[in-house]
Amino acid sequence: MSSVIHTSCDAAAASAMKSISTVRYPKLVLAATILASGLAFVDGSVVNVGLPAIQKSLHASAGDLQWIVNAYLLPLSALLLFGGAAGDRFGRRLLLILGIALFAVSSIVCAIAPNLFWLLFGRTMQGIGAAILMPNSLAILGASFSGEARGRAIGIWAAMGAVVGAAGPVIGGWLIDEVGWRAIFLVNMPLAIGAILLALGFIQEPRGAPEKQSLDFAGGILATLALGALTWGLTIGSGHRGWTPTAELALTAGVVLSAIFIWLEKIRGELALMPLTLFSSKSFVGLSLLTFLLYGALGGLLVLLPYVLIEVGKYSGTQAGAALLPFPLVLALTSPAMGALAGRTGSKLSLAIGPLIVAAGFLLLLRIGAKANYWTDVLPGLLIIAVGMAGAVAPLTTAVLTSVDARHTGSASGLNSALARTGGLVATALLGAVLAATGANIVGKFHSAAIAGAAISTAASLSAFGLIRNNKA
Repeated sequence: MSSVIHTSCDAAAASAMKSISTVRYPKLVLAATILASGLAFVDGSVVNVGLPAIQKSLHASAGDLQWIVNAYLLPLSALLLFGGAAGDRFGRRLLLILGIALFAVSSIVCAIAPNLFWLLFGRTMQGIGAAILMPNSLAILGASFSGEARGRAIGIWAAMGAVVGAAGPVIGGWLIDEVGWRAIFLVNMPLAIGAILLALGFIQEPRGAPEKQSLDFAGGILATLALGALTWGLTIGSGHRGWTPTAELALTAGVVLSAIFIWLEKIRGELALMPLTLFSSKSFVGLSLLTFLLYGALGGLLVLLPYVLIEVGKYSGTQAGAALLPFPLVLALTSPAMGALAGRTGSKLSLAIGPLIVAAGFLLLLRIGAKANYWTDVLPGLLIIAVGMAGAVAPLTTAVLTSVDARHTGSASGLNSALARTGGLVATALLGAVLAATGANIVGKFHSAAIAGAAISTAASLSAFGLIRNNKA
């Protein structure tokens, strides 16, 4: 389901690309990009449903569960921009194939992992593979089409993301129930093989040597270390051990590394992984805050809700996956109408009101208890959150692309996509208290998390009201 809430940010990255050529087999190129992106989409959709089964199988703690999610999100968030820059330097087709291959091999490692260490290692490698394949898949998609054809291609790609988001948790839950949690990693293999074969056969690099763009290796390493230290500190601090000296030291190290990263990016100027000139736009600052906060709130929900339904509601994996099904369906069905409304009224109003509707949906989830009825206690909140998200994500693509000058659209859209993942990374690191709870205490902790989600969504709305200028499509 995470695939659906990220498609707007990712679509902006594809839309920002310059067309490089007319491809000979456009449908097969589109199929290759869909299969490649589908690897990351499927993985993000099914692993959350599998957390309770993995916990029992590997005797994992609450902190371990957080790292099962964040071992993937951390390299993906930190290296997404670096993966795109590497494609510009060495060739997008080559990097796409390497990313897919790494993701596939890492999925096998996860599937056969004998213990938690190897599962976390595999998840980390999956995140690195996704950070390589995702931006290059989107770059190839955006560059291979132009005009109306590009709009149709991106629309088809986004629609397929919605299909995966809808089907992934249900199929993953069924596999967990019938085969075991290891099977959810093996379903990646057919997608990977198909994507590599299509890329080898039908994707072509533009004529001439790849652009010799300078790679910000130091920036990529510092971003990863900073996010890793912050995530480690927040994970320890939110767990049962609380804010120990280790947690405080990790957070301090994260803050210091973040400051060094920002200083380095300032020195590198336009060659930086994250050009600081982007933040001279007040609207881009507002969009960045909105993306980080809103996608963070949703990322936390997507981890917690299936966990609570399985652990407290005694849902099977299939039932927990099916319980989430209305969210991506409603989001996909209502987004076009919300986008059209934003085109008439301007993006600011939709981006400000959408998160407030999401906040109301979080508060409705307070009805969930030990014996919650799905139709009256779970579904209404999910539906309201989906409608609110549609109001926010539909105009997000246009808002991001128009918040900066033309030469920075690629960097802006890529950074916005990375921030969406970073929001989920930080939110998951803060879920220790809920995941460590047992019995009836899980419900109370979940309620606290839902209230926090409502507050964060409201803060996202305030950032839109105060910082984003109104743009009509």
